[in-house]
Amino acid sequence: MDFLQAVFLGIVEGLTEFLPVSSTAHLMMAAKALGIEQSGFVKSFEIAIQLGAILAVVFLYGKIFLRSIEVWKKVIAAFLPTGVIGFLAYKIVKGFLLESYFTVFWTLFLGGIFIIAFEFFLKRRNEGGGGGSLSEKETSVEEEIKFISYKEALIIGTAQALAVVPGVSRSAATIIAGLFLGIKKKAIVEFSFLLAVPTMLAATIYDAYKNFSLFSFSGGGKIIVVGFVVSFIFAVLSVKFFLGFIRKKYFTVFGIYRIIIALAFLLIFLV
Repeated sequence: MDFLQAVFLGIVEGLTEFLPVSSTAHLMMAAKALGIEQSGFVKSFEIAIQLGAILAVVFLYGKIFLRSIEVWKKVIAAFLPTGVIGFLAYKIVKGFLLESYFTVFWTLFLGGIFIIAFEFFLKRRNEGGGGGSLSEKETSVEEEIKFISYKEALIIGTAQALAVVPGVSRSAATIIAGLFLGIKKKAIVEFSFLLAVPTMLAATIYDAYKNFSLFSFSGGGKIIVVGFVVSFIFAVLSVKFFLGFIRKKYFTVFGIYRIIIALAFLLIFLV
C-alpha cells in the first residue's frame, strides 16, 4: 500500500462511516479497485482509519460526554444489545458474511429500497399529524436525548445490531429505528453519532484482540498515520455535512445512492 492508496481509503472511510450507505461495502469496493490484497498490514491500517473516524465524533461531541451523565446513560443503554449480539455473532460475521459479496450486494440494494419506502411512509405519517415537519426547532443534543426513553434506546441499539451484517449500515439502522419511534431527525442522527463511539470502539478493540497475531506495521507506520489523519478529517466534514443536509432534505437520496452503489458492487464483484 502506498500513500495515495492510504489517502483514498482514509477518505472513503471518513466520508461513509456516519452516512447511511455502508462504509464496509465502500471500503471493499475501494480495495478491489486499488488492487489491495488483505494482509496483516492492511488489517492494521483498517483498524487505524476506523479509530480516526471515532476520534472525529469525540472531537465534535466530547464536551457533551464530559458534562452530561444522562447522555452517557442513554448511549450505554443503546449500546448493550448491540454489544451482546455483536459478540455472539462475531464468528459468523467474520467467517462467512464479511466474505460474502452476495450478502453485501443484497443488503445494499434492499436497504436502499427500504429507505425509499420508509421515507414515503414517514411523509404520509407526518402529513397525518403523526410526526415532525422537515424543519425542526433547534435544540441541544442533551435536551433532545432527555426525551429518548431507555426503552427507545434499547430498541435503537437492537436495530443497530442488524449492522453486524455487512452492507446494512449502522447509521441507517439506528436512524430509521429512531424516526419510526417518532424521534426528531436531528436528535436521532446526533444520537447515532454518539452511539458510534462505544460501538465502533468496542468492535475495533475486540477485532484487534481476535486478530492480534495478524497485525503488521512492516508496510510503514507513516502510511497508517496518513490514513488515520485523513479519515479523521473527512469524518468531521461528513458529520457536519450530514447535519446540514437533514435540516432541509429527506433521506430518499441515500436510498437511491445505495441502489446505484449496489449495482456497481454487482458489476465489480459478482459479474
